[in-house]
Amino acid sequence: MSGGLIATLIVVGVLVILGVYVWATYNSLVTLRVRVDEAWSDITVQLKRRADLIPSLIETVKGYAAHEKSVFDSVTKARAETISAQGPAEASLAENHMQSALKSIFAVAEAYPQLQASQNFLQLQSELVDTENKIQASRRFFNGGVREYNTKIQVFPNTIFARGMGFTERDFFEVADIAAISEPPRIQF
Repeated sequence: MSGGLIATLIVVGVLVILGVYVWATYNSLVTLRVRVDEAWSDITVQLKRRADLIPSLIETVKGYAAHEKSVFDSVTKARAETISAQGPAEASLAENHMQSALKSIFAVAEAYPQLQASQNFLQLQSELVDTENKIQASRRFFNGGVREYNTKIQVFPNTIFARGMGFTERDFFEVADIAAISEPPRIQF
């Protein structure tokens, strides 16, 4: 074999290996991106479920504590923020407000023993706790997918090709203000 033929075969072999690598990397990044999108969809379903429970909860508590208007207003505002949030960053901020508002409404509920005994309230509270658990599980799944996706984009040599193929890092769904949810709300009667 001549030297030129060997060099050509080596170049063709390297190009084939590079092509297979780019193809495999692209497909794995698409798979991870779809998984992250699916996980985000799961979060939005659970946030919507919680948002749908809030009006029933407010009406139940209002029947016993009608004079707590500011608490109901803050829950209603937080619900609206949650529904209108676009993406993890806005959802994280809305989540902080929602957690604070829900703590307030349950703090108010503690002051009314007859409300605590209401089957309707207890059922709504149970559904809300279940939904919160599902939100947390969805959030963990989403953040795990984002971690895997972002890592795949950032490792060498993927980083050379990934951004050029249109793949960019995703934001985690995290609490923006830890202090806002670390302290229980102060309710004054």
